[in-house]
Amino acid sequence: MADIAVIGAGSWGIALAKVLATNGNRVTVWSILEEEIDMLRRNREHTQKLPGVKLPEEMRFTSELEEAVRGKEYLILAVPSVFTRSTAKSMAPFVQQGQVIVCVAKGIEEQTLMTLSDIVEEEIPAAEVAVMCGPSHAEEVGIGLPTTVVAGARRRSVAERVQDIFMNEVFRVYTSPDVLGMELGGSLKNVIALAAGMADGLGYGDNSKAALITRGISEMARLALAMGAKYETLSGLTGIGDLIVTCESRHSRNRKAGMLIGQGHTVQQAMDEVNMVVEGVYSAKAAIALARKYEVDMPIIEAVNRVLFEGKPVKEAVSELMRRDRRAEHSSLEWTE
Repeated sequence: MADIAVIGAGSWGIALAKVLATNGNRVTVWSILEEEIDMLRRNREHTQKLPGVKLPEEMRFTSELEEAVRGKEYLILAVPSVFTRSTAKSMAPFVQQGQVIVCVAKGIEEQTLMTLSDIVEEEIPAAEVAVMCGPSHAEEVGIGLPTTVVAGARRRSVAERVQDIFMNEVFRVYTSPDVLGMELGGSLKNVIALAAGMADGLGYGDNSKAALITRGISEMARLALAMGAKYETLSGLTGIGDLIVTCESRHSRNRKAGMLIGQGHTVQQAMDEVNMVVEGVYSAKAAIALARKYEVDMPIIEAVNRVLFEGKPVKEAVSELMRRDRRAEHSSLEWTE
């Protein structure tokens, strides 16, 4: 049994808190919103973001960050990526040497192009930092549907400790040393999922979706490999696996936002309708900035940026993608004649 705090009471934080509590750990959930904490205490359920998922009576809730952080063995950092740095700064005075912080959000900081684990390591050098991601919607994890994810860390022992606290008969956890590849896969797939949603919003079919997913993983892998990540990671759960579920699932907020944009909503209207943080919108600019920094061609992600931030009509963006210069699918394959 471990003492664990989940920092962030969104749908993903609450779903993971339930997994950890079900495994017999002592779990405290923190939110900056006092009214959210009151609602969780009163209902033992997040009635807005994860309705129907009842939380164990022994789970604790607090809006006091020091109470949540101090003395815990593990801190599960589940705030949206745009709040990772500010939350880490606030946590830093209370974190002791060797506490494990597990980043479970997905994103790249637009201003610095840093991954979330890099941000936490910069703000809280005393901590052991890990990440966890994979194809895992909170709505399914919360009700105990079988799910498989990956825990990553620079040290094997840290990744295996994270594996141990989460793993059970319906929540399987693998380990990986390729933290960079995991975080890039988890962030970039949200941008591709926006494109997949736009295609759905336009009424395009399965052919279009399959092409977006396939060419999307190709773009993700090109950038990740250029940055030093491993191909195996992009072909695994935190790459193609996470991309498939985010592009296809009815639970995907990125797909839903993209679908609304494809139907003619503005970006802001789509985000308001989804009513949760749409990580792909925040990662899109960082993704294209990384592509330019590493001189990697990412036409789908570039098209998404034009739709989101330059007012490009979705149909025009699709037409431009389809009319790009002819080329071979894999330039590394050689002809015999």
